[in-house]
Amino acid sequence: MNILIIGGGGREHAFAWKITQSPLCNNCYVSPGNAGTSQVAYNVVFDISNADKVKAFCIEHHIGLVLVGPEAPLVDGLVDEFKNDPTTQHIYIIGPSAYGAQLEGSKAFAKKFMKRHHIPTAAYLEVTQENINEGFEFLDSLQAPYVLKADGLAAGKGVLILDDIEEAKRELSSMLDGKFGNASSTVVIEQFLSGIEFSVFALTDGKNYVILPEAKDYKRIGEGDTGLNTGGMGAISPVSFVDQELWVKVTERIIKPTIDGLASEDIDYVGFVFFGLINVGGNPFVIEYNCRMGDPETEVVIPRIKSDFVDMLIKTAKGEVNDINLDIDSRHAATVMLVSGGYPGEFVKGHPISIPDKMDENTIVFHAGTSTFKEKVMTSGGRVIAVTSMGENFKECVKISLNIADSIDYQDKYYRKDIGFDL
Repeated sequence: MNILIIGGGGREHAFAWKITQSPLCNNCYVSPGNAGTSQVAYNVVFDISNADKVKAFCIEHHIGLVLVGPEAPLVDGLVDEFKNDPTTQHIYIIGPSAYGAQLEGSKAFAKKFMKRHHIPTAAYLEVTQENINEGFEFLDSLQAPYVLKADGLAAGKGVLILDDIEEAKRELSSMLDGKFGNASSTVVIEQFLSGIEFSVFALTDGKNYVILPEAKDYKRIGEGDTGLNTGGMGAISPVSFVDQELWVKVTERIIKPTIDGLASEDIDYVGFVFFGLINVGGNPFVIEYNCRMGDPETEVVIPRIKSDFVDMLIKTAKGEVNDINLDIDSRHAATVMLVSGGYPGEFVKGHPISIPDKMDENTIVFHAGTSTFKEKVMTSGGRVIAVTSMGENFKECVKISLNIADSIDYQDKYYRKDIGFDL
């Protein structure tokens, strides 16, 4: 089977690394890919936001399975385009319909879904210009800090957590006035939940599901979780505080009612559900849903899956998730993300990268923001390289990854040395 992966980050490199190990994969293509994906698959460049071009490539190259990495093509309806076109209906595609992708594409949609299905989440209010005064009153009813979320996709920048009530009110007005474009024409104000966050992932055919290894990522740029939010500076899996009691609560209170809710509402949802959760005094609450795998969580989850990943995806697309035999590596995994100096603010691209030829046998180097110029690997993004290591505990994994991170060289390299510090 020929397979197409949509996307070009560390998540997609991890997908390609795993997929090309399967005997069910003939040729693997990645669009647009990066310097790392080109080492295990074929990079192809076309406009992935143009469904007609994606479909044309699939027909021309006899693609049997499409795996969509990022959220934007899903929210824009790529899956619907494939399923509604007689020329591509035979192609398996992993991802929800545009309506199902609103679990990530609209914070308000997700909150209403959780309310309908009695899924624990923070108290909230949906605010537009029409009820902004109600929004101010709701903020007054809350205790600091105050959480403001742009309803739509805002490239990971649409969430503000503020300590001052007057600043929160000013930012609410600014967001509704277009601070994040159309994404913040509606704002969700949330009660702040205090606890420790973690992520759980389910692969579903829309009716049944299989739960993948959980993970915990680290969003802040600075050590000790300080500074600005990023796309993720590292991750670990499994998560030590997710014990059997908490796991049962997550399954019964969150995962099962979410999948049952999708099924009961006849929402076309085939693919991954990312549950961004927080443990508040031993009880899990949903912070957010994503309609795809996370990044850098994928870089620790995928290496722990021993099963044939292509077989898992095919069974999911065929509605046969219950037939998946999931085999998980008992070892731990840790990812350390190397980023460009200045990230998540302004940074310079185009620095050559030196990566040692010899690696620790327990380490995989996944490329995120890299490209190739004159056969030289170059930086091309804020998050550049994800170094993933496997071991008997996360401290051992982090130590191995840090040693490799130190040996990789490019100008203005930066990475956190404290991944897993809070466990």
